[in-house]
Amino acid sequence: MSAAVLPPDFSAEAREAVYTAISRRRDVRHFRPGVAVPDDVLERILGAAHLAPSVGYSQPWDFIRVRDRARRARIRQSFLRCREVEAARFSPARREKYLSLRLEGIEESALNLCVTVDLRPTEEAVLGTTAQPEALRWSACCAVQNLWLAARVEGVGVGWVSIVEPRVLRAELGLPPGVEPIAYLCVGYPVAFGDRPLLEETGWRTRRPLASAVHDECYRAEALPAPEAFVTASPTGRHGSGGGDAP
Repeated sequence: MSAAVLPPDFSAEAREAVYTAISRRRDVRHFRPGVAVPDDVLERILGAAHLAPSVGYSQPWDFIRVRDRARRARIRQSFLRCREVEAARFSPARREKYLSLRLEGIEESALNLCVTVDLRPTEEAVLGTTAQPEALRWSACCAVQNLWLAARVEGVGVGWVSIVEPRVLRAELGLPPGVEPIAYLCVGYPVAFGDRPLLEETGWRTRRPLASAVHDECYRAEALPAPEAFVTASPTGRHGSGGGDAP
């Protein structure tokens, strides 16, 4: 006799709202200038991030609010340096397209947030990290996802800028040894939330079909897609148009 399955704790409307938020989350690059995020809204967003799951209940994250214009300008210079280096990795045609993409809103957004992870030794080992110490970093990434989804339902845009030098972030934000930047985020009210992720709308890459990412028992090796697959728009379905054009 099978055990009884408990009914969901949430109504159909509440469940739908969760899936809708996930599907409509976007990596935002264009922000409305001069429009601040109210303190209470930011507090709710950070509160949601702080509720993220963490290995051994370590809660290894911190959130640094960056509003200073001069500091943000210096960090953007790091982005510009990294962008030039990254552009060189692509073919000439792809390089031109890459350089045409808007990949940050460091100075235009209402504020920047840096999510960090604390990797410093502790008196007692963190439960669950003996075999996989990287789980501390993954925990901080869970906080980023919570933050992103909470911001979306508040109508606030978030853009993750991975094209920036960690050494610059460490210096600019005064991070002590052992505290590392995980995500540098641009936060503010967007010009618009796109119907599809930016890199899908611009034809940079397409969304993988779910079936290609699901495996039974063992990993099923498949051939990599041809390069032209990266520049062809793909159709999206309900709850399938969301997701990231960011790390």
